[in-house]
Amino acid sequence: MMRRLALALGIAVALVGCKHQQPTIYQWESYQPQVYQYFKGESPEAQIAVLEKDLQKINAKGMIPPPGYHAHLGLLYSVTGKPEQMAAEFEAEKLLFPESAAYMDFLLKNTKKAVQ
Repeated sequence: MMRRLALALGIAVALVGCKHQQPTIYQWESYQPQVYQYFKGESPEAQIAVLEKDLQKINAKGMIPPPGYHAHLGLLYSVTGKPEQMAAEFEAEKLLFPESAAYMDFLLKNTKKAVQ
């Protein structure tokens, strides 16, 4: 009886130990907390610094940021009056996620109208 219990326990431990964790598709770093900080009214400059630092980490690991990362960074650049950097981030979002192209183009077009 004890032998069967020990064998069952051993098999259970082995199966749990063999569980393979699926790697994530995207490297999030602190993107989600920064979006939350934006809505709480934290300084855009502080958020840009954190997101830029995290982007360097993501690129160093050979990973890609999640959808919306570059768009949010572009939004922060637009709030701080840096339209060239905003446009570069929107273009990066389009390259990584082609399905966002229509929306990024819409934002770029409206930003150019507002500047003129």
